[in-house]
Amino acid sequence: MASRSASREVSAIADTTARPTVSRRREVSHTSARSVLMTVLGEFVLPRDRPVWTSTLVDVLAMFGIEEKSARQALARTAAEGWLVSQRHGRRVRWSLTAPGRRLLSEGAERIYGFGREDTPWDGTWLMLLVSVPETKRDLRHSLRTRLTWAGFGSPTPGVWICPDPSRHDEANSIVRELGLDAEAMSFVASYGRIGDEDAMVARAWDLTALEERYEDFIDEFAALDPASGEAVLHAQTRLVHEWRRFPFLDPRLPGRLLPDGWSGAKAAELFHRRHVEWRPVAQRHWDQLVGEEEAA
Repeated sequence: MASRSASREVSAIADTTARPTVSRRREVSHTSARSVLMTVLGEFVLPRDRPVWTSTLVDVLAMFGIEEKSARQALARTAAEGWLVSQRHGRRVRWSLTAPGRRLLSEGAERIYGFGREDTPWDGTWLMLLVSVPETKRDLRHSLRTRLTWAGFGSPTPGVWICPDPSRHDEANSIVRELGLDAEAMSFVASYGRIGDEDAMVARAWDLTALEERYEDFIDEFAALDPASGEAVLHAQTRLVHEWRRFPFLDPRLPGRLLPDGWSGAKAAELFHRRHVEWRPVAQRHWDQLVGEEEAA
């Protein structure tokens, strides 16, 4: 377990007046100490209106092979971004979520725990966006592709972006406007015509095979997992949420009729929500035990 030496407590105090920033890219990158820290904060610190000692967070991150130095750096950087604030008590430090940090994690929790529960009927209406960027402007092309992909759009052919959710019209408009492409862009809302094959268009627009493989990996990892001790359950619960939180950014959330038969995403969603309910009580109790031990130290 990580050292509890008080002499090495992080002393940096977050500047809570600074404007916090967050990158969706970090949500997808699920291996960094800071990313695991955000999962722990959202799952265990957010539900409680109480600060937590550095040593508690360092010890929990150590369960995931994160070294003490990396854990402390993650705390300092998260505080520098405005999500945490530190309070010094003698030679020890404890951390609390800032108001922006609570909002960020609350929005994330809503997205994570709500994802996979949607079953909205689809009337066959598509939103089509026509916007092209010259090959010479590679950075701009990359920004456009990244942001539209995050917004749930797919591209079946260069310069054409489609989405089965017309309510994302305003988001698409904001993207092209912020990138300075609104003067050239055009949009249409329509149903698929009689030329060509709609399923083939979907297959060209989104790599559903790769996404399904990710879902299958998730199922393989958690379907048979049966943690016994409180620490093992806390570890499993954190891993479960940490792995699941990337799917809202990877999955375009297509209507059921556009997905392959036996879609693994539905199976993975059912597994996530079932496991989360099963493991949550024990994981939360073990967290309270760890916090209580630190407060008594």
